[in-house]
Amino acid sequence: MELWEKIIVGILMLLVVLWFLPGTRNMIEASKDAPKDWMGILIPISGVILFILFLILTL
Repeated sequence: MELWEKIIVGILMLLVVLWFLPGTRNMIEASKDAPKDWMGILIPISGVILFILFLILTL
């Protein structure tokens, strides 16, 4: 990739980050009042970890 292409991609990435920044701030403020549901994320992650361990051990 040429230098000018890298510069354009970097500028576009910066613009996308700046475009999503106000919405991200609103989501962070709204999430402070939301109920905490850690089991909703821990169960799928533990399932993935167990599946990977199963695949490793069955080689």
